Amino acid sequence: MTGLASRAQLRMSFLRYALVTVPLVLLLGTLSGQLSNSGYGNRWFDALAKPDFMPPGWMFGVAWTILYILLGLVLAMILHARGAPGRGLALGLFGGQMILNYAWSPLFFGYHQVTAALAVIAAMILLTVLLAVVLWRIRKVAALLLVPYLLWLGFATALTYRIMELNPGAEDLAPEAQGIDIEL
Repeated sequence: MTGLASRAQLRMSFLRYALVTVPLVLLLGTLSGQLSNSGYGNRWFDALAKPDFMPPGWMFGVAWTILYILLGLVLAMILHARGAPGRGLALGLFGGQMILNYAWSPLFFGYHQVTAALAVIAAMILLTVLLAVVLWRIRKVAALLLVPYLLWLGFATALTYRIMELNPGAEDLAPEAQGIDIEL
């Protein structure tokens, strides 16, 4: 057979990629957050002064679930674009920004490194903008799917910066350990 794949075959090929990439990106993001005890309920984080524009805790779970699904679709589109010029660069940029993304929660919530976490977000934004530019030439839809992610990263940057401002020395803040004191 010398013909090209039909539209239905191409769609199925993309769907096969997405069936792996979407759950994988979502799972790794969830693990990163869970293993670093991210969000409300983290005693260090709960002790910090928060900005007035800090959303409720449930909003982070909803937002990141949606964003990780979109990122999984972007990855499926990159993988599906076999032979496209710039595909390798797109994969590298995607991988780099995802490594930073997954490192952010442990850095901020686990190691309490607010300033370093701010630098990581800045690097994530830079890599994601570069990724969007590269993807614009490969798959415009994939580039557009990065817009909500970039908007959220901008919001997260503002939150992190404001937390840093409101909590000088947050890296050294160590709330007392929870436990039961038994007097003898």
